[in-house]
Amino acid sequence: MERECGSKELFSKEELQEISGVHVGDDYVEVMCGCTSHRYGDAIARLKIFSDGELQITCQCTPACHEDKLTPAAFEKHSERETSRNWRNNVWVFIEGDKVPLSKTVLLRYYNKALKTSTVSKVNHRDEFVGCSKCGKERRFRLRSRGECRMHHDAIAEPNWKCCDYPFNKITCEEEEERGSRKVFRGCTRSPSCKGCTSCVCFGCKLCRFSDCNCQTCLDFTTNAQPI
Repeated sequence: MERECGSKELFSKEELQEISGVHVGDDYVEVMCGCTSHRYGDAIARLKIFSDGELQITCQCTPACHEDKLTPAAFEKHSERETSRNWRNNVWVFIEGDKVPLSKTVLLRYYNKALKTSTVSKVNHRDEFVGCSKCGKERRFRLRSRGECRMHHDAIAEPNWKCCDYPFNKITCEEEEERGSRKVFRGCTRSPSCKGCTSCVCFGCKLCRFSDCNCQTCLDFTTNAQPI
């Protein structure tokens, strides 16, 4: 390491001693990281870990690359990893000379804590709309219960969803779509015509993410929302 951990240390010396390229800053820890593309090889970078859970990556894949402050997901995409959308396993660090996925290190400790904190906050899910693949009309889904959230979740996951699949009422494509003036009212408790705020837009909670679903969104949530 380039210098000793200070009073605000994020990780102990023992936790960092086998990781390559460690630099300890005043409010962050920086390490060497990378992501491997089977076609282009290893893209090397520097990962900064902050105490609030933020992760920033500065790419060093080529001398001409100026990509800075990338999220791990953005770095994974930039490296042209073939099987992307799983950065916790695809972005790695060197530990004793071996490439070890971030998910198997202590480096996601603060990211996971921040994620867990965000998932327990109280959010009233606003109504969402799903478009029919046949007629294009949008149908309203209320998301007040886990059952309602699951019906919406399954509907948006189905590329061929149609009006006849609407779970609340038996409707067909012949039924009129809601008027635009009515669509603006989506159930936000802060403002009836809200276009989306922290009170009504949820980025993942136990009400709208499902452990028995294999989509990447649910997998990410159930993997990272476990007790630390």
